Formats: sequence, C-alpha cells, structure tokens
Amino acid sequence: MLLLLRRLLFCCLLVAMAQSSAGEPVVIYLAGDSTLAAKLDAKRPETGWGEALPAYFGASARIDNRAQNGRSTRTFIAEGRWQAIVDTLRPGDFVLIEFGHNDASKEKVGRYTPPADYRANLASFVDKVRACRATPILLTPVARRKFAASGALVDTHGEYPRIVREVAAQKHVELIDMQRLSAAALLRLGAEPSRALFLQLEPGEHPNYPNGIEDNTHFSPRGAALMAELAVDAMRMQRLSLATYLKPTADAPQPSTEK
Repeated sequence: MLLLLRRLLFCCLLVAMAQSSAGEPVVIYLAGDSTLAAKLDAKRPETGWGEALPAYFGASARIDNRAQNGRSTRTFIAEGRWQAIVDTLRPGDFVLIEFGHNDASKEKVGRYTPPADYRANLASFVDKVRACRATPILLTPVARRKFAASGALVDTHGEYPRIVREVAAQKHVELIDMQRLSAAALLRLGAEPSRALFLQLEPGEHPNYPNGIEDNTHFSPRGAALMAELAVDAMRMQRLSLATYLKPTADAPQPSTEK
C-alpha cells in the first residue's frame, strides 16, 4: 500500500511539472462565504469581493472562486467543498481562505462553528494546502457596517478574527487582515457615506428588490471593488508570494478615492 501511494504521489508530481512547463497559469482558489462569493443574477447588484480580483492578475494566474453563500468552515467541510479544492490543487497554486461571518453566528445553528473548532478547521486547511505543495493565505473576515451613535464602528465578529491571526502566527502563514483594513475604510468614510459600499436600495430602485433592502453585510459593486483593492494593496505592501502574479500597477484597475 505504501509503495502504491508513493507511486501515485510521484505521478501527480510529474503531471504538475508537465503542466507548469506547458505554461499553465497557477490557480488562486477562493474559499469562503457570501462576502467573497460570486452571485447569481437574481441577487444583483449584490457582489462578492472575490469577483473583483481577476482584474488585478495577469495571464500567469487564474482565479477559481469556490466561496459560497452561507457557509462556515464547518459546513464548507461537511458539504465536501473543501475536499474538492484539495483534490484539484497543484504545486504552486494558492488558496485564499476567508471565513468567520457564519462561523460566529450562534443564532444560526446550522452554520455556527465554536471557536475551538474554527481554530482547528483553519489549521487543518493550512496543513492540507501545504501537503499539496500549494500556498495557503489566511484572511480575517471583512467588517460589517454597524456604527454606534458615537460614530465608532461596532465589531460583530468577536474572537474569530483574533483566532485567524493566531493560527497565521503559529503556523507562519501569510495573512491579509481584511477585518482591520475594511473597518478602517468604513471609519474613514463614516456612517452614512459607507452605505454606498453595501447592498442598500430604496423600494422600486432595482427589480430584484422591489421592496428595497438595507443589508450591512453584503457588498454593492462599489464596495466589492474597494475590498478587492484593499486586499491587493496588502499583497503588494506585505510582499506576499502571491503579489508576483499581480499586473503592474499601471495595468491594474484605477485606485479608489474612498480608502
């Protein structure tokens, strides 16, 4: 059995090397929840910030967005979505991992993941990606738009972003702190102007939402574009390994004035 496994691993490596030598792009997998996921037409103009990422990368990299609405680390594993990523990973690929919104939702028992399990799931994600000779990158969950009367931004994720930071530090994993980056952007804009970043529509403004909607979690196209820009800026500034696949700054989307 051990000999068979070694032969299988050797064959997989040969295939990966052949793909690399043929000039195939590296794949950047996105694993996460609705804040990152691609949306159905029936949900537009709601936009996941992962949808804005491909514009920043050249032909040497390809985005494969596997994020799904309503998923936590626990349900992403239970539904086989995580294993589906692992099964297709090649050496040199990347996996961006952003969960937390649903893991922290105690009131949604079908999604909730206790902190200890969340930590273990993130650590397992890292180990499995590395076992495939690919690169994991951990992301803290993006901030929700919730302002106090004082103008301060109210945290809604509790200890979950801290757990991501701790796992990244303990396992020496690259980290993009989307919670801090997005919170700072919301504070710079302020309570009312930041509405434009989220799915906020008046009745009759869009046929998908005839009664209007006030959603402080999911993004408008404008908000998704800003979140992607924040993530890409962090890749460049922190000199993450993934940054080598970004387009030159002059060829990337124009910087937002909202940061």
